[in-house]
Amino acid sequence: MSAINTVQERNRELANKINEEALRNPQSPYANKFVGIANGQVGVVADDLDQMIRRLRQIEPDPSKTFGIEASRDHDEVHEIWELC
Repeated sequence: MSAINTVQERNRELANKINEEALRNPQSPYANKFVGIANGQVGVVADDLDQMIRRLRQIEPDPSKTFGIEASRDHDEVHEIWELC
């Protein structure tokens, strides 16, 4: 397994833990925030997506080593998208 895949796996695992915590505990520092992860560590906790992306890029310019999540969101929830013709 390559080093990049290992970093990506660590990032995903941490993101899942953060989201589970935020869903369980509304008082979590991650609840309803955008969390940026770089190299297996939390690097950014922001109120909006643009701020999180901007700060995460400053921390780690290689996007393959980063991961972002909107904490407190049920990422398994299905959303239907309808198109009007």
